[in-house]
Amino acid sequence: MATTVVNEYRLNEDNELRLEVSNEDVVIELLNGTAELFGTQLILHKRYTLPAGFRGAIFTYQGAVIEVIGKTDSAYIAQQTPMIIYLNTHVALEALRENAEMQLKQDPNSTVRGPRIMVAGPTDVGKSTLCRILCSYAIRQSRTPIFVDLDIGQSSISIPGTIGALYIEKPADIVDGFDKNSACVFSFGHLSPAVNLLLYKTLITELAKVVKKKCKQQIAANVGGVVINTCGWVKGEGYDCIVHAAEAFEVDVVIVLDHERLFVELQHDLPSFVKILHQPKSGGVESRSREFRALSRRNVIHRYFYGPRNNPYFPHTFEISFDKPIDEQELIVAKFGAEQLPESCLPYGMEPEEHRTKVVRISISNELKNCVLALMPPSVNKVDQTLLEKPVHGFIVITNVDMEQKILSILSPQPYPLPSKIALFSEVTFIDDENV
Repeated sequence: MATTVVNEYRLNEDNELRLEVSNEDVVIELLNGTAELFGTQLILHKRYTLPAGFRGAIFTYQGAVIEVIGKTDSAYIAQQTPMIIYLNTHVALEALRENAEMQLKQDPNSTVRGPRIMVAGPTDVGKSTLCRILCSYAIRQSRTPIFVDLDIGQSSISIPGTIGALYIEKPADIVDGFDKNSACVFSFGHLSPAVNLLLYKTLITELAKVVKKKCKQQIAANVGGVVINTCGWVKGEGYDCIVHAAEAFEVDVVIVLDHERLFVELQHDLPSFVKILHQPKSGGVESRSREFRALSRRNVIHRYFYGPRNNPYFPHTFEISFDKPIDEQELIVAKFGAEQLPESCLPYGMEPEEHRTKVVRISISNELKNCVLALMPPSVNKVDQTLLEKPVHGFIVITNVDMEQKILSILSPQPYPLPSKIALFSEVTFIDDENV
C-alpha cells in the first residue's frame, strides 16, 4: 500500500510556497501564522483540497507553516515575489476608493468614481492572477468591485469564447474562485479576437455600457471600481483591442506586466490622465502548453454543466424536433457575422453593409454537433441586430444532430423545455463523454 506523502514548509515573512499539483488531489493546511492564496486568506487548521493540475502560490506577509499532503509536481519556497508591489498597488487603489466614497457622501450627484484599472501584458505573465488578488484585497476592505474579463480564450468568469463582468460581494473560494451566479456574459463564439475583430470590439463596448450602468445605479459598485483582465495578444490588431478596451471602460490606471514595449506604447497612445504602471510578473508564472490550454477550456465547460466534484450538478439530456413550421420551432440558431457580398452584386451607388456584425439565422446541420450554443434571454423572440446588445441567459451543447429524423440531442443545465428558443452559434465545442 502506497504511503501518503506529507511535507511541512516553514515560510518566513514575504515568502511564498509555489505549488504545482500532479494528477492527483493534494490537501493543504495552514498550521501556524497567516497566509493567503490568490489574495484569499487561509483559515487556520482548515484543510483545502487542491485538484489535479492546480497551480498557485501560498503567500505570507508575516510568516506561516504549511502542511502539504499528497504528491506534487513541484513545491518550493520563493523569497523573491512581486506581492509587496501588488499590495502597494491595492493601497493606492483603496485611497482612490476612500476619496470617491467621501465625495459621494457629501454630494450623491457627484461624477466622482472609484478606480477603473486594466491589467495588460502578453500571454502567461499572471494577468488573471493579479486581477483576482486585487479584487480579493478590495473585498477584504469591504468593497464590492466589478471584475471584467475580456480574455475569450481562458475566461475566468464564464466559458471560453465569452467576455463578461462580475459584481463581487464576497471573498473568492480558494479553489472555485468568485461566485459567478450574477455574471453578465456576452458570447463572442470564437477563441481568438482575430476571427472577428470588429465583433470583439463591439461586444466590449456593449459590456462597458452594462458596467457603467451598474456603477451609476449602485454607489457601492461605483466606489468599488472596476478591475479588467485582457487578452495576451499585445501586438498589431491585438494592441488596438487593448486601447479600445481602455477607452470603452474609461480606465484610470493600466498595469502592464512584464512587457516594456507595451508599457511605452500605451504611454504614447492613451490620454495623459491615464496612469500607466510597469510591474514584474511573478517568478512562479510559467508558460502553458497548447494542450494544457485546451484541457483547461474543456474542464471549464465540464464544470459549467457538471459542477465541481464537491458539489456536483446533474444536467439534463433531451431531444427536440426541428421538423416543424418556422413559427413552431423550439430552437432557432443565429450567429454574428455574415458572408461579405461582392460589390458587383450590389445595386449601383449602394454601400455594402457591415457584414462582420450582421446577425443572421443559420440552418440546422451536422456542423452543430458538439457545439456550445449561447441561449438568449427568454424575452428575446426574434433574430435581429439587437442580439448584439443582449447578455446570454445560459449555455447548452448540441450532442447529436439526426438529419434523417430531424432531431437534436441537447445537454442542458435545465430540464426540458428550453427557457429560450433563440441561441447563438459558437465555434467552441464540447464532447460530452460523461455518460459514454
